[in-house]
Amino acid sequence: MATWRLRRVIVLAVSLACVCPAISFGQANPPPKLDAPNLAPFVPTPQDVVERMLKLAGVTKRDVVYDLGCGDGRIVIMAAQKFGARGVGVDINPQRIQESQENARKAGVETLVAFRLQDALKTDVSKATVVTLYLLSSSNVMLRPMLTKQLKPGARIVSHAFDMSDWAPAKIERFTDEMGIARTLYLWKADGTVRQ
Repeated sequence: MATWRLRRVIVLAVSLACVCPAISFGQANPPPKLDAPNLAPFVPTPQDVVERMLKLAGVTKRDVVYDLGCGDGRIVIMAAQKFGARGVGVDINPQRIQESQENARKAGVETLVAFRLQDALKTDVSKATVVTLYLLSSSNVMLRPMLTKQLKPGARIVSHAFDMSDWAPAKIERFTDEMGIARTLYLWKADGTVRQ
């Protein structure tokens, strides 16, 4: 039984090393803990909603956009393609990271974006000027202390569909997407106050 578990750990470690080379703006990334919580199921954000999120945040080429729970990488890829920003996508699923890297290569923005196989709750977001989220409200609340502690005043946080409990957003945008589905986006601005 112990031998089987050891083999499984070795195979997983080798797989993670192959799938996720160390790409980052600055330092190498430690491997994620295997017990990292899943903060939300993978549900891709429609492209028109992605664009609205980035516009709500006022993304420009001067920004560094972090997407926590990046899925297939579409938010940071569009931030690079359409707005000229740099981006970092974070996900705990190696398949999503591999897909994101391939999507960035196809989009021709692999020099502007990086993807990290990492636990979002342990991610250093201090270099971000914009953080995007499409997680659950409970996950947003878990991330709130980390985000408000690490982000510099003026950094923006945009969440698709889910709020942050009693932290009132600076702006709420409601609209109907191209498929006729009602959407809500929330925008917060970091101000140096750490919110638990």
